Amino acid sequence: MPMESLINLILLFFAYAFLGWCIEVTLKYFQFHRFINRGFLTGPWLPIYGFGAALITVVIKGLAPLELSVGTTFAVSFLLCGFLEYMTSYVLEKRFHARWWDYSQKPMNLHGRVWIGNLILFGLGGVVIVDLINPLLLRLSEHMSLPLREIMALFLSVVFVADYVMSHFVLKLVKTSVELSEADDTEAISKEVRLLLSDRSVFHRRFAEAYPEVIYKTERIARRMEEIRLETERLRQEAEEHVDQMRQEVAENLEPTRSVKNEIIEKQDALIGMLYREEDASPEIRELKQEVESKKAVLQKRHARFPRL
Repeated sequence: MPMESLINLILLFFAYAFLGWCIEVTLKYFQFHRFINRGFLTGPWLPIYGFGAALITVVIKGLAPLELSVGTTFAVSFLLCGFLEYMTSYVLEKRFHARWWDYSQKPMNLHGRVWIGNLILFGLGGVVIVDLINPLLLRLSEHMSLPLREIMALFLSVVFVADYVMSHFVLKLVKTSVELSEADDTEAISKEVRLLLSDRSVFHRRFAEAYPEVIYKTERIARRMEEIRLETERLRQEAEEHVDQMRQEVAENLEPTRSVKNEIIEKQDALIGMLYREEDASPEIRELKQEVESKKAVLQKRHARFPRL
């Protein structure tokens, strides 16, 4: 990549990182009605926006020999930025034991890290970046000399690296606090972290305010959640078995007495039919069988005259 193109790409990165920061600050202001300096870094930039825009710019430029369309740009942005957001969430969670955003309650989400609404916005944003904003920014950069652009890129990069190093120590403190916490739920850990950071420098306090909805995760919490899941599953199975037993008892109690009697008589008839043999029966057994047949005939006549009895 030519030096001038690299310098322009670095400046685009910082421009979109700043634009993303402005968008996040505005959205959080409407949500919490106060200014919140979003992001892991102290400066007014969100690297994930800058990386996403820079990545889209490089890929679309690489596909320039092909026949491109708005649909192609949308699809590339949809996939690239979705992958970037997912991996950023995954890496940060594994590294610092915290879920910085969670879309689990959103429709068509993937492990709570990305969801269809954001992906569509990424696609539309990529179209705007490639077709509208990039040409405008590149035309503006043409009015500045290359040495001036080099100085700006170098200055911003040095400040950015210094900001990252300082913020990294804050995140390490958060990670250590989470790992040493004896709390069994993320809300209690969040309170401990906020209390810890509030007693330190303004940079620490800023981080505590930047993510009021962060979800901290530890191995202890994971084990506890698994225990709760297994206990819930056990209680559910016991409840289902209890309900099935109650349903069976209710069905038995609700069965009409007449039906029960008829079923008993039918089974007795079947049993007599299997056991009774005319040629082997004694006079007493034959007489008993005739009495049973006589009583059955009486019941049948009554049922015919009074079917509700």
